[in-house]
Amino acid sequence: MSVENLLSLPTVRLNEEDHTLSILDQTQLPSKTVYLRLSETEEMYEAIARLKVRGAPAIGVAAAYSLYLSVRPYAHYSFEEFSALFEEKRRYLDSARPTAVNLSWALNRMRACLMQHRHLPVTEIIICLKNEADSIKEEDTVMCRSIGQHGVKLLKPNWGILTHCNAGHLATSCFGTALAPVYTGMEQGMQFHLYADETRPLLQGARLTAFELQKAGADVTLLCDNMAASLMAKGRINAVLVGCDRVAANGDTANKIGTSGVAILAKYYHIPFYVCAPSSTIDLNCCTGKEIVIEERNPDEVTEMWYNERMAPPHIKVYNPAFDVTDFSLITAFITEKGIVYPPFKENFKKLFS
Repeated sequence: MSVENLLSLPTVRLNEEDHTLSILDQTQLPSKTVYLRLSETEEMYEAIARLKVRGAPAIGVAAAYSLYLSVRPYAHYSFEEFSALFEEKRRYLDSARPTAVNLSWALNRMRACLMQHRHLPVTEIIICLKNEADSIKEEDTVMCRSIGQHGVKLLKPNWGILTHCNAGHLATSCFGTALAPVYTGMEQGMQFHLYADETRPLLQGARLTAFELQKAGADVTLLCDNMAASLMAKGRINAVLVGCDRVAANGDTANKIGTSGVAILAKYYHIPFYVCAPSSTIDLNCCTGKEIVIEERNPDEVTEMWYNERMAPPHIKVYNPAFDVTDFSLITAFITEKGIVYPPFKENFKKLFS
């Protein structure tokens, strides 16, 4: 087992021979490794909405290819007809998940590509859109590698590292964000003790993070979400690494539900809490976390999805937000592909993008 073994599992791939999108269906992991071939816009929308493809960077890559494939058959349209159809498909795909900024970021980037090349024949615009989607995927791979190279400098061999949800290889086109420093360290011969929160109610930590860390040959231990404080109190956690779906201009960060609680615990036990954030997830137009729309999901995920029989009383009210917002004051630093950003975040984010 090795990191290279893990990377042999692609998450999102364009099939040019039959013009379909292949995605690793993450709802079937870890018991089955199944690739879906998608060709219809509605299929691609469902794949994003139902978490068959998930993780902010992977969603962005999948969305870009989905938009390209959705408009590809209409090369015979006039530009006016084509751009109207493009916008209809873009808005539809953008509505699949409201919180992860990479979805709208990638789709808006595709729209900018369309407008930049509006003087070309539609046949050539379609080629430009495909190239733009390819660039988004390639840049994601480079970005993940760079986050790993910056982040590994903050870690020491044999450290205990806690992560929440899945922000590894499975959440990106390659290598991951929160786990990128870990994988970079492993490639350098460093060993770590990894602890993965199970991440209720969708169990991304149990089903995905534990799966990919084990496949990469890491020393990984799975724990229930409410066990993190016990580990921290025993001094077995030296750092927390998490990903993110949207970062506000002041540093408030939306990530998988439960992240805020882990950050509060880390603050109490004086453990550094690092957010691995591609610059595409940092939304300078969003002032604070109060402006981030939090997706609320189906109650069935809590009451019956993982059980042979329903485990809650019939008709019980269920609170099931997909994300929470971690206050900027709880975050030690952001690890981006451009470097490590320390407080004050608002000022230093501006420097990062200047």
